[in-house]
Amino acid sequence: MATVPGSAPYDADLWDLQSAMVEADKSHSRPLSTDLEDLFFDCGEVPMLDDGIPTSGSSLRTPETGGSDEIMAVQRREEAHGLRHDYDMHFAESLIEPGKPKAEVPKAVQMNFHIAAPIHDHDIFMTEPWNPMEQVEFKVAEAKQKHSEAQTLMYGVDAFAAGPSTGSVKGRPGEVEAVQKAEAAQNASEDSEPEFEEGGPTPKTQATERKREYKRKFDKWAQQHAKIITDEEIRLRKPAAADESLSIHELMRKDQQNIITDPREYQLELFERAKKQNIIAVLDTGSGKTLIAVLLLRHIIDQELEDRAVTKRNRTAFFLVDSVALVFQQYEVLNTNLDQSIARFCGDMNTDLWAKETWQTHLKENMVIVCTAEILYQCLMHSFIGIDQINLLIFDEAHHAKKNHAYARIIKDFYVTEHDRTKRPRVFGMTASPVDVRSDFTQAAKDLEAMLHCQIATTADLALLRTSVSRPNESIAEYQTLLAPHETDLCRELRTRYGDMESLAKIFKHAKEAASELGEWCADQVLFYAFGEKQANKLERKVEKEYVKNQDTRPIQMLDEEMNRLREVQDIVSSWKCVEPTERPNGLSPKVLVLRQYLDLIFERPTDARCIVFVDKRYSARLLSELFAQIGSPHLRPGKLVGARNGQSDDADSSVRQQILTLNKFRKGLLNCLFATSIAEEGLDIPECNLVIRFDLYRTLIQYIQSRGRARHAESKYIHMVEKGNRWHLQSVRDVRKGEEVMRLFCESLPADRLLQGNEPNLDATLDKEKHLRVFVDPTSGAKLTYASSLVILAHFVSCLPEASLPPNYMVSVEHGQYTCEVVLPESSPVHSACGRPSSKKSLARRSAAFQACLLLRQGGHLDENLLSTHHKHLPAMRNAHLALNMNKSSNYDMRVKPLIWQETRGSSPTSLYMTVFSLANPENLGRTSQPMALLTRTRMPAFPSVLLHLHVDRTSNLNFDSSEDSFSISKDDLEKLNAFTLRIYKDVYNKKFEVDNAAMSYWFAPVLKDYRGFTGAEALHHLLDWKTIDYVHKNEFWEWSIDAPAHELENRYLVDKWDGGRRFWSLEVLPHLGPDDPVPHDAAAHKYMASILDYSVSLFPKARKKAVWRHDQPVIHAHRILHRLNWLDELTEKEVHVNTVAYVCPEPLLFSALPTEVAAMAYLIPSAVTRVESYLIALETCDTLGLTIRPDLALEAITKDSDNTEEHRQEQIHLQRGMGKNYERLEFIGDCFLKMATSISIFCLCPQNDEYEYHVRRMLMICNKNLLEHAIERKLYEYIRSIGFSRRNWYPQGIKLLEGKGVNKIDSQVYKHQLGDKTVADVCEALIGAALLSHSDSGNMDMAVKAVTALVSSPDHDVAQWADYYKMYAKPAYLLTQASAVQTNLAAQIEHKLGYRFKYPKLLMSAFVHPSLPNFGGIPCYQRLEFLGDSLLDMVCVNFIFNKYPDRDPQWLTEHKMAMVSNKFLSAVAVRLGFHKHLRFSGSIVEYQTRDYAQEISEAEKEHTKDDVVAPDYWTATRNPPKWLADTIESYLGAVFVDSEFNFSEIERFFNEHIRWFFEDMSIYDTFANNHPVTHLHNHLTLSLGCSNYKLMASPVPNAAGTDIKHQVAVVMVHGEVIASGTAASSKNAKVKASERALQVLKPLAPFEFRERWGCDCDGEAGEAEALKDVGTAI
Repeated sequence: MATVPGSAPYDADLWDLQSAMVEADKSHSRPLSTDLEDLFFDCGEVPMLDDGIPTSGSSLRTPETGGSDEIMAVQRREEAHGLRHDYDMHFAESLIEPGKPKAEVPKAVQMNFHIAAPIHDHDIFMTEPWNPMEQVEFKVAEAKQKHSEAQTLMYGVDAFAAGPSTGSVKGRPGEVEAVQKAEAAQNASEDSEPEFEEGGPTPKTQATERKREYKRKFDKWAQQHAKIITDEEIRLRKPAAADESLSIHELMRKDQQNIITDPREYQLELFERAKKQNIIAVLDTGSGKTLIAVLLLRHIIDQELEDRAVTKRNRTAFFLVDSVALVFQQYEVLNTNLDQSIARFCGDMNTDLWAKETWQTHLKENMVIVCTAEILYQCLMHSFIGIDQINLLIFDEAHHAKKNHAYARIIKDFYVTEHDRTKRPRVFGMTASPVDVRSDFTQAAKDLEAMLHCQIATTADLALLRTSVSRPNESIAEYQTLLAPHETDLCRELRTRYGDMESLAKIFKHAKEAASELGEWCADQVLFYAFGEKQANKLERKVEKEYVKNQDTRPIQMLDEEMNRLREVQDIVSSWKCVEPTERPNGLSPKVLVLRQYLDLIFERPTDARCIVFVDKRYSARLLSELFAQIGSPHLRPGKLVGARNGQSDDADSSVRQQILTLNKFRKGLLNCLFATSIAEEGLDIPECNLVIRFDLYRTLIQYIQSRGRARHAESKYIHMVEKGNRWHLQSVRDVRKGEEVMRLFCESLPADRLLQGNEPNLDATLDKEKHLRVFVDPTSGAKLTYASSLVILAHFVSCLPEASLPPNYMVSVEHGQYTCEVVLPESSPVHSACGRPSSKKSLARRSAAFQACLLLRQGGHLDENLLSTHHKHLPAMRNAHLALNMNKSSNYDMRVKPLIWQETRGSSPTSLYMTVFSLANPENLGRTSQPMALLTRTRMPAFPSVLLHLHVDRTSNLNFDSSEDSFSISKDDLEKLNAFTLRIYKDVYNKKFEVDNAAMSYWFAPVLKDYRGFTGAEALHHLLDWKTIDYVHKNEFWEWSIDAPAHELENRYLVDKWDGGRRFWSLEVLPHLGPDDPVPHDAAAHKYMASILDYSVSLFPKARKKAVWRHDQPVIHAHRILHRLNWLDELTEKEVHVNTVAYVCPEPLLFSALPTEVAAMAYLIPSAVTRVESYLIALETCDTLGLTIRPDLALEAITKDSDNTEEHRQEQIHLQRGMGKNYERLEFIGDCFLKMATSISIFCLCPQNDEYEYHVRRMLMICNKNLLEHAIERKLYEYIRSIGFSRRNWYPQGIKLLEGKGVNKIDSQVYKHQLGDKTVADVCEALIGAALLSHSDSGNMDMAVKAVTALVSSPDHDVAQWADYYKMYAKPAYLLTQASAVQTNLAAQIEHKLGYRFKYPKLLMSAFVHPSLPNFGGIPCYQRLEFLGDSLLDMVCVNFIFNKYPDRDPQWLTEHKMAMVSNKFLSAVAVRLGFHKHLRFSGSIVEYQTRDYAQEISEAEKEHTKDDVVAPDYWTATRNPPKWLADTIESYLGAVFVDSEFNFSEIERFFNEHIRWFFEDMSIYDTFANNHPVTHLHNHLTLSLGCSNYKLMASPVPNAAGTDIKHQVAVVMVHGEVIASGTAASSKNAKVKASERALQVLKPLAPFEFRERWGCDCDGEAGEAEALKDVGTAI
């Protein structure tokens, strides 16, 4: 027989209403049909016939409850009377839209539906979208038309529980005569809420359906787009972005244009020649040599396509350049003008680490590769590429092909050695001059031809070329003779006192040269720059490096003395008064004065003119740029353009990117005068200039020709600056002019059909010089080892050694006029040293030694067949392990419903009991008097936290628990009494009859004396119980009413309806003016029987009522019907608030319970109390499993999951379980942070020599969700998780047999299941760590949290029992134990003065400021290890602060606002504020430049945000993003303090309180900062601005059909089921960020009405709900 929970009466309209509400259940997480059932206690289930006909809604009457057998028989017959017709027709009608013909309703609707179950598949017979709530509203309106039905609605559930009467249903045809045998005896009057279905699915809701639909659409979309998710799709470009924010590639690309538009005649002429033979095109700068190369590439590509079509081997063209900047420039030119795939490579792309397979892939995929010549040389050397795989070699600036330049080595080592000429590539060279040496031009030109196997070619008609390319007007500017290099007053002062310091010699030399060349002002600027703040660290680092090299022979005191003297120099320079350049004698040199005259003439007025001033030295360019910024015309906008070679530049402005930025500014006119070194002479695309000045003369013809080529503007000028009387200067001018004439004549004399004759013997002569040099060719791969390549191969091998920080050391000695070299390799190398052969030059000796070392390494198998190292830096084995969990995966797990303590203690009658008293803190809020109640147990209960109960609207009270530490003795008789009292509560209040079995009882209840004030000792426990009441209940089952009872005895009684267990009343007063036969007063709550007060009091069916005989002289009692409410942990529902409970009853049909009303009132709170007590006990059992001591409230919070999607932040909570208390999300937030810190400390201690990367990998293996899940499953932690709220069934005790009542057939051994996501289980682990931490936070003891981490990560990398064990694990590295230098001691003193912490180990502090660009600074490691440690410490102290300051904020809000506290932007501002940037030790000008630039900006921002000496705490948000290393210094400093203080976390807290906390006392000022996170911004924009709640942000791995490893995650934003944006990244977090950013770009321009129209959004009414959900916090 099927059953469903009670529902509305089977009245025509109300039954239809009930059906509609059932259908409407799909729109609510809580079924509407059960809302009515919750109003009153009982209303048992509706028994149903096998064919689905409801037969009874009442509890069955038994002789034990006072009903006769005859009455029961009549009642059973009436319960089944005439319901089929009403069921079939009205249920079907409830599913029809208003106005829809019934004929359209499928037959399925009319058959065997389970009434209370929501029907989710209604769309199979609904042809139009239907809003179930509209149907409900329609039915409600229809029902209200009838007064009697409306009254019945108020008590609909309860009325139906008593069974429909024949009189309440009009005109039902026919009656059901047969009644099923089994319907008579079971489940008497019980509560009506659907019982928790063990192991079964929870009801579906609209939210779950929507979620699944989104998932299906997302999976389909991802599969469709998997093949087209490429790098181009995930790049987010900003076309209008400022140049400073663009990459080098974007900067180059911005201004590229198609150059193949109208090639000139001479270009076509040279192109035709290049098609037939190898040539070197000699043309002036700006004459279009690159266009010829593009035409040739097109021709070669066309041939290659034809060859590939007939399956010939693929060949690729290489465009070779001499600098990184030209890689980007020429790539953009080719990419703009060719329609085939092109790639570009330079050293910064780690191409030296690629394998042969990688290069073969590039050759296959690309027709052209643009790269530096060194890259191709190394590829050929390693045999990654064969020369026969290249069809064209283009040499840009071909005049570099000489000596050991990569151009020359490619030809000599690989081109010439390919004897099959058909396999050699075509060669095309480009240059403005074929030679750049002061030697015989003709011979040099022939040598170049021989080297490149080319013919020099230029246009046959030079006059045509001259008309195509503008030539400048040249002139000589003569300046007076310069003073000899001399010292200024400042330089003299410094040299006199510090001239013996080798480290300063070069600076003094530059200053003296500058005094002569530029003037004394510039000379002093050399000193100001060299000893200024921005260079001070670099100078100190240089001195320290020198000391490290010679520390074996130099005591540390020498370093200290030199450092002190350096600081003295800095003090002198900083205090020196500098005179303006025009106000001092010899302030400007004659040379500068002449330059000034020219520039003043050009820039006297606003002009579009451009000028380049060429100088020899970088510092000259910098000084002149700074000088003319002061003394130049207002219309002069100077800048500098200097080169960068191998990272040796001392100026950040020399980077490739900065060069391009400078040229872009020059092109736009933001700069109009560049002071440039030779970097501006060749290659770079520089705008046409009006004026080019050779401030320093050229040294070669090529320099002259190329620099002159920059003056291409019409009527431009080229000025040679020469010193008066300087014959060398004049000779240089004459030489270049003569050289150019010779070159012209040479080119004109070349016959058009000249064959390449006499060249190879010349090249053979060049090769003969190298024949005595050894060459090794690997027989397997063909990789070639030469003297030239050996240095590179050996350097690469050393860089691959583990722990190797020093390069090979070459030691050259002289013996018998020959140089011999020994190369010494690091200790970790398998070959420690090698000696080369005697050589005539030092360079050859070094190469010989390197060659010998490489041979030994190859012989030992340490170099492979491609001459690459077989040793690699150790990378963690699990670095690529898939550690993430599938966020959507869930499993069914066993669920613990009862604590084990009950099961373990049952089985015998106890002789002593422990007492736990529960009482209301505010009993007056209950609305009636109550009496404390005791829970009596065999074992001592822990101290339970109080529980908040919702007693009435806006009236709450804590339910306090008071557990005794001692037990009291209990006799057998007293135990019998307690047992009787407990069973009476179950029977009278909850309508459950249990078997009498003391041994099977888990616990007992007993009333406590009303004046209870706490325990006073073990001997008094027994006397605290209200034995008078207990004895009375034991002796009397009911209070016997008689007609003679005085009125006051009928008042304040607890009344039980003996026919309907769901009807319970409080008697208020006897009303003498009313009699049993009087009509029911109008204010009484509606009931099925309203003929009279006596009729109102009886719940029997009509036929049974006829058998009953009642007194008509009995009194009438004014009563209060008790609401059907067991879960006081949750707030009252809206229906409960408005239910009418006024009743008028007669005493005879009812029973007067023996329970006093004060006891019964408290008894109604027992289900909530027991539920929470058992939850606490299960939570504590969780802690016992892990060996942890945690506060019960925190333990329960840590294992509470109150919805299906607790972990989904700010999303609609699905199946939210009300009244469960706090969920685990906040504890997971702080627990995750402590887990990170604890594992970081442990790894730091265990692996002091490992690098930061391995630290991260090893930590991730511990803290990843996958690891936590695996160990949680091993310990069966899933059993303890609380995922179900209050249950009306499961709070009852187990172990004792139920005789009557719902669940009578249920067995205690039944296994309960619940579905949990994998991430939920992992999150609970982190929450338990958080609970362990907070349980002891008052004392600051973190031992329990440490223990929790050890238990839950279960890893040898964290085998720690208490906090003190960390320091015991730590072994100080050797460098800490050596004597600190004065520099290090001074640094510690400065830090102590500023921050108040005194370092015991100054070297540890120094390590915190050593940038990774100096991996081993005098034996001190860089800050990366300390930064790894400090990062977790800072996270912890910040989370502690924000977690405790904002106890009601959800984790997403906490995370978003914590981002501000630990952001690079904020920490960098703190670093500058504390002066940490001044202590940073680094190598490389980029670090210095970016640090200085940001420090200036943030300091200015602080000043601007200071008013009345008060700094606005958010001043740092107004600046641009800083370099990361500044933030790193804060974290590394904290790591150093932590280690130095012997792992004292309070020092971290002190730093936070003094230097960070004040920024964040008011977190509201950072709401904008937090909301700027794209995901948060998207959420707020959709919910607040657009009023939409039907959206989803989802991510998953990119589907891969090939089955290879997944490398990317794809995220999508879906609105109303439609994908509006996507993003791809290596992690789901970053993919979501990208998808959100793109979605915002789509949504931001739309007004709300446009948004609704575009996506059909109808969420206006839900916007408020979405807003309310903002603060529903869940763990992340």
